Formats: sequence, C-alpha cells, structure tokens
Amino acid sequence: MTATPEVRPASGWDDEAPDSESVLPWTAQQVQALLAREKPLSPWRVVLIQAVVGGLLALVWWLFGTAPAQQVRSTVWGAAAVVLPHAVMAWGLRRPAAQAQAAFLSFLVWELIKVGLAVVILVAAAWLVRDLSWPALLVALIACLKVHLGAWWWLSRAVHKTN
Repeated sequence: MTATPEVRPASGWDDEAPDSESVLPWTAQQVQALLAREKPLSPWRVVLIQAVVGGLLALVWWLFGTAPAQQVRSTVWGAAAVVLPHAVMAWGLRRPAAQAQAAFLSFLVWELIKVGLAVVILVAAAWLVRDLSWPALLVALIACLKVHLGAWWWLSRAVHKTN
C-alpha cells in the first residue's frame, strides 16, 4: 500500500488567517430601509394563488379536455391536495413563536400535518373518484405546488427593481 499524502488547505481556505474584510452589524436605519423595501408575501396570498391556478386548470380541462367532467373533477382533487394542506399550515403558523426553537418545532409539526393531509386527500381521491384522470390530477398538483417558485421569482424580481 502507498501512503496517502497529507491534505493541506489551499491558501485561501486557511482558517487561522484573519479576515481581510470584517462584517459590520447593520444599523437600525439600514434594517428599517430593508424592511420598507421588501414586500412581505402573505402565506394566505400564496394559498389564494394556488386555488386560482387550480381553478384555471379546471377551466382549461373543461373547455379543451376529452372527458371534461372527469378531468375537472380530478383537477379539483389535485388542487385540493395542495391548497387545503397549505391553508391548514398557514393557519397553524399564524402566531409567531417567542423562541427560535419553538418556531422551528412548530414549523416541523405543521409541515408534518400538511404532508399527512395531502396524502390523505390523494388516497381519498383514488378511492372515491370513479374514473379518476391521473394526468389531470397530477398536472393540477404540480402546477399548484409550483406557485411557491413563482412567488419567489416575483418577490426577487420586485427587490431587484428597487436596487
């Protein structure tokens, strides 16, 4: 066997070297300016947009689908599997926690409830809906889930315009 050479950090990665740039804490005015510039996105607005996306998809399936009633019903179940659990989570997280650990634990508990409720809705759809259109259900499910990415993009776009 050959001996492995000792791995040494690159010169830029030396943990012992002092920082060339120090990070200064923000002043109260800088924090206030940031808060004034940032536009907070309400979780209820995201839930509403998810419901609108689900409704628009149901309308598209109704107008252009091959089996409109079946596809609309499946789309509503797919959207409900996203919208209802997110609404429950938004309701559960409506009060801020006093400590960071409590906030994190609360988030984890409500996230678990959200995922469990989504699974229950999807299983109920599979059992209760006769002639379920899986493509319509999955398109609605994925489109409603992607609303978060759209909200993130919209907020980052608004922030970059002000800079």
